[in-house]
Amino acid sequence: MTKFTGERVIPGEVNDDLWAEHVSRYAFASRCAAGKRVLDIGCGAGYGAAELAHVARVVTGIDVASDAITYACTHYPLANVRFLQASASGLPFADESFDLATAFEVIEHLTDWPRLLAEARRVLHPDGIFLVSTPNKLYYAESRAKEGPNPFHDHEFEFREFRDALSEFFPRVNILLQNRLETFAFTPSQPAFVPLDARIDGTRGSPEEAHFFVAVCAMDTTPELRSFLYVPQASNLLREREQHIQLLNDELIQTKAWLATTIADRHELLDIHAAQTRQLEEHNQWALRLEKDWRSALERIQQLQEELRNEQAAAAEVFEKYSIKLSELQQENLQKTAWALETETRLSTQLVSRNAELLEAVRLLDAAENTVIERTHWAQDLQSRLQQLQAQIQMVRESRWLKLGRAVGLGPQVDG
Repeated sequence: MTKFTGERVIPGEVNDDLWAEHVSRYAFASRCAAGKRVLDIGCGAGYGAAELAHVARVVTGIDVASDAITYACTHYPLANVRFLQASASGLPFADESFDLATAFEVIEHLTDWPRLLAEARRVLHPDGIFLVSTPNKLYYAESRAKEGPNPFHDHEFEFREFRDALSEFFPRVNILLQNRLETFAFTPSQPAFVPLDARIDGTRGSPEEAHFFVAVCAMDTTPELRSFLYVPQASNLLREREQHIQLLNDELIQTKAWLATTIADRHELLDIHAAQTRQLEEHNQWALRLEKDWRSALERIQQLQEELRNEQAAAAEVFEKYSIKLSELQQENLQKTAWALETETRLSTQLVSRNAELLEAVRLLDAAENTVIERTHWAQDLQSRLQQLQAQIQMVRESRWLKLGRAVGLGPQVDG
C-alpha cells in the first residue's frame, strides 16, 4: 500500500484538504474517548487509531485488508494500540467489550451494511457510544458529476435514510453535519498550546447541502453535543489559495502554449483531412463500382446456388432411384446367387454321376475297342484265308484236270 487509490486515506499520499477532512473526525471522536476501551472499525492505515490512543485507555483497530493492517502495525507501534485483520460484519469480540466504537467512511463500502450496525451494538457496553460517518449522497453525486460514482462505494445514504437505518439499532441517534468552513485565525507567532476561543456564526446549514453526516448513536443516553471546530495545521489558507492560483496560472500558460501548438496541428490535420477527403471520395466511387460488381456477383452466386439446389434435388431423386434399383439388383443378385449355388450343387451331383457313367462308358469302350481290334485281327486273318481259298479255287477252276473231269461228269462242282 504505497499510494492513494480512492479506497482509503494514506498519510502523505493525499492533499491537505482531504487529510484534514478525515483526521478531523478522529479529533471529534477523541472528545468521547478519554479513558475508554475504543474499537476503530475499518481503521485503514491506522492513523485514526493512533489519534484516539492519545486519550483512550486502549484502542483496537480492525480492517479487512491485510496490507492496511501491515501498514498500521509498521507505522503506529503504540503500547495501547493493537491492529487485527477482521471483517466489519463479523467482529471477533465478545459482547459489551468496548465503550466507544468508531466507523468513519466504512458503511458505504459494505454490501451487508446492516450487519455492521448490528455488530457495533453487540460489542458496545450498554452505556457505550457509536460514532459513524458517511458522505451525503446528494452532495457526493454532484461533486463527482465528471468522475462518476466512486467504484469503492456499494451503498450511499441520504440524510433521512441514514437516520432511519441507525434508529433501527440504536434508540438514541443524533446526526451532526460536517462541512468545510473558511475561518480567520488569530494565533501566536511561536508554537504554543494556548487556550482557544472560537466564535461560530451561521454554520448549521441543511442536511441536503452537508458534505458528510457524523452520527452519535447510543442505547441509553448520548453525551452533551456541542459544535466542534477543527483547525488543521495550515498557517495561512489565503496564501495557500494564492499559491494554488499561481500553480493554476502556470498550468494555464502551459495549456495556452499547448493550445497554440494544438491549433497549428489542427490546421495541418485539416489540410491532411481535406486531402484524405478527396481520396476518400475517389475510394467511395471505386467502392460503389465494386459494390455494384459485388451485387452482380452476389446475384449470380444466388442463381448458381439455386441451380445447385435444383441439381442436388435432381441428383437426390436419381440417387433415390438408383438406391431402389440397387436394392432390387442386390435382392435379385441374392436370388441368383442362391440359384447358382443350388444349380452348382445339383450340377456337381450330376457331374459326379455322369463322371461315373463316363468312366463306365470309357471302360466299356476300351473293352469294345479291344473286341474290335481282336475281331479285326480275326477278320483280317479270315480275309487272308479267304483270299487263299479263292486263289486255290481259281487255280482249281483253271485246272485242266478239273475241266476234263467235269466234261466226263467226274470231280467236284466249283461254280459260284
